[in-house]
Formats: sequence, C-alpha cells, structure tokens
Amino acid sequence: MAELKAQSGISKALNAAWVRPFLFLIFIVVLWDVTIRVFQIPAYQIPSPGDVVAVLRTEWPELLRQSWPTTYATICGFLLSAVFGIPVAMLIAGSKTVESYIYPLLVFSQSVPKIAIAPLFVVWFGFGIIPKVISAFLLGFFPVVVSAVQGFKSVDPDMVDLARAMQGSRFKVFCAVNLPHALPAIFSGLKVSVTLAVVGAVVGEFVGSNSGIGYVMQRSIGTFDLPTMFAALVILALLGVVLFWAVDRIERLVIPWHVSQRDDIIFAS
Repeated sequence: MAELKAQSGISKALNAAWVRPFLFLIFIVVLWDVTIRVFQIPAYQIPSPGDVVAVLRTEWPELLRQSWPTTYATICGFLLSAVFGIPVAMLIAGSKTVESYIYPLLVFSQSVPKIAIAPLFVVWFGFGIIPKVISAFLLGFFPVVVSAVQGFKSVDPDMVDLARAMQGSRFKVFCAVNLPHALPAIFSGLKVSVTLAVVGAVVGEFVGSNSGIGYVMQRSIGTFDLPTMFAALVILALLGVVLFWAVDRIERLVIPWHVSQRDDIIFAS
C-alpha cells in the first residue's frame, strides 16, 4: 500500500501543470550546453547556458529595472487592444455593412510590417512610452478582433430568438446569451494578444528608446555581448509567460463553467 501511495504521489507530481514544461526546459538547456561542447561553437556565436545564468545573476537588478518600461508598454498596449478590439468585433459581427467596410481593411493592415511603420511613431510622438504602447496595441489588436468576431458569430440564433421571445431587451439578450457564448473565443484572442503585445513593445524599443529590454538587446548586439542578449530574451520569455498566465487565471474566474476550464476533462484527455 505504501508503494502504491508513493507511485500515486509521483504520478500526480508529474501530471502537475508546471512540471512537464519545466522538465522539457531542462532538457532544452542540457541539449543546448551539450551541442556547444560537442561542436565547439565559439562564445561569440552562441553563449553557453552557464554564461547566460551568470549574467542573470550578476545583472539581475539592472535587467529588472529595464524590464519595467517594457512591461508597462506591453500592459497598456494589451489593455487598449481589449478595450477597442472587443467593441469593434461586436460591430463587425452585428452588421454586415460594417463588416464589409472594416474587416477587409483590418486584414489588409496585417500585411504591413510593424517594424516598417514603427519609426513613424517615433517621429510623431518622440522617444517616450507612447510609440511602444502603440506598437504593442497594433500587434495585439487583430487577434482580439478576429477571435471575438468568431465568438459572436458562433452564437446559436435559436437561443437569441428564444431570449427575445421571452420579452428580453436587446441589452439583456446580449448579456445573457451573446456575451457568455463569445467569452471563450474572446479569451483565446486575449491570450494571443498579450504575447504579441510583448513583441510589439520590444519592436518599439528597437526603433527608438533609451530604456527597456529591447534597448538592452539592441545595445548588446552592438557590442557583441551575446550572454546579455540571451539573458534579455529570457526576461522577455518570462514576461510573456507571466502575462499569459494572468490572462488564463482571469479566464478561469470569469468562465469557470466552460469545458476548457474543467481540469478533470483536461487530465483525462
């Protein structure tokens, strides 16, 4: 019985949500280090994991200080994406006329590289936080709109008709039927948006900035300080993971009834 309980405890530990990604991350780091040693890759091309860890340990206060502008620009851009993207999606899903005018232009705008127009934001708004926020907003806006439109359009028309037949006002029907049904798709778009917002903020910092993780990376590339650049990449990855996790926690609080939030079904699959 003791052995069975021990095996059960180990099995539960291995099935924890954070254990498997952590083990896979360790495998990648070990493979990275072994590859450098076997093929004798010079440090000026790819730094060893030990060098990156050393930079993270010694330069942690500076990296933490530089991560704040990037985090601030990312969060602001992401919130703007949600505030503007969801209402736009409601208009597109609710009106064929609006969809015919706006939706093609939104798709067309995604073919324009954001790195190409980011310098314009610096010219218009200077080297402050605004260009970074706009870049984060532009990258995060489209996924929110597309996912929300899909969610609002997938509402069962019979449910809407039934709610209206029960003397429900347009606003009450929207709150009781349309919005709850679209929330899973909206949160899917928000999860994509928050990770792309990190990229957008860094793009803005690449173009013109004297602070932020993007600035640290640009400065490191100029001096061929690859360990610092890789350390900055680690900080960006952690930032994206934390923000994604935060949106996922909010999703679990808002729509605990949805099938995607049922842990027993997830583990069973």
